[in-house]
Amino acid sequence: MITILVFFIVLSILVLIHEFGHFFVAKKSGMLVEEFGFGLPPRLFGVKIGETLYSLNWLPFGGFVKIFGESPEDLKNNANKKLANRSFASKPWYKRALVIIAGPTMNFLLAVLVIAFMFTKGTPVPSGEVKVVKVEKNSPAATAGLKKGDILLKLGNVKLTESSQLMELSQKYAGKQILVSIKRKGDSLKGVTLTPRKNPPKGQGALGILISDLQIKKYSWLEAPFVGLKESLRISGMFYREMGKMLFKLITFQNPKVEVTGPIGIARLTGQAVGYGFEAVIQLLGLLSLNLALINIIPFPALDGGQLAFVLYEAVFRRPINEQIKAKINGAGFMFLLLMIALVSLKDILALF
Repeated sequence: MITILVFFIVLSILVLIHEFGHFFVAKKSGMLVEEFGFGLPPRLFGVKIGETLYSLNWLPFGGFVKIFGESPEDLKNNANKKLANRSFASKPWYKRALVIIAGPTMNFLLAVLVIAFMFTKGTPVPSGEVKVVKVEKNSPAATAGLKKGDILLKLGNVKLTESSQLMELSQKYAGKQILVSIKRKGDSLKGVTLTPRKNPPKGQGALGILISDLQIKKYSWLEAPFVGLKESLRISGMFYREMGKMLFKLITFQNPKVEVTGPIGIARLTGQAVGYGFEAVIQLLGLLSLNLALINIIPFPALDGGQLAFVLYEAVFRRPINEQIKAKINGAGFMFLLLMIALVSLKDILALF
């Protein structure tokens, strides 16, 4: 029950902060915001304050801000034509672009604040070194004499700074003998040879070691926001690099080996975070907010990035896209996203059994 409650609180924060971005910038741009809705229709109830209806809807996933003039239908009757100068469509392209960007930007800023907060408490950060945390018995690493606390400097001729490098190279050289350069406390630099396994026992890697490329670091309240921004940008770059690799592998008919999760998987992660405590839940909130920002700004129909692409097209070519074509593109994109969510959710359900 606690997990469900925390899941909905986390989801609510992510949605509300995102929609508030659209809402705030639309208001500041002089647009008429007709409704600010939490959840998706049908409507449970609503309260009108000023010219905006604030509604709570039956479907608790998502939310929306309805801005007058986003749809051509809004300007069909004479009463609404008098408000044409306050419509979304009537504003310059850069104001519309700012309204669209504002949602993902708010999620990004929330992620920066959460990551900054975690840095004040002490959080794992990249150390630039790959350290052995545990050596499995009868493994290639144990046979070669590797010990807990060893720092792996090179595998072959490749300098190691991240755990992912070691995992990739271990698979590449599976079944082949390779030289590993190590640094051991109290000893000079040394090298050992070992042979990564092609079919390691379940729960073990090719080398039979548990490794880490992280260290715990704490920052002051003055330093933390800048470090939080830097870390958010680093994660963003890594996110898009990995997405690029995934798309390349899909195009070239390779297995991308990427784990994707949906609402059910996120609920499961929330349950795990609840088990670890408040700070783990906050950290999950920050990572989900950052992911939401990065995914939403991708130029794909039905996402904010897709709407931004339409506005930029109009700015460059000095003419809007035909509304019927736009509606079909958005509809197809929305259906594709629903299909992906359904497939990922099915995978998450099957993983429970």
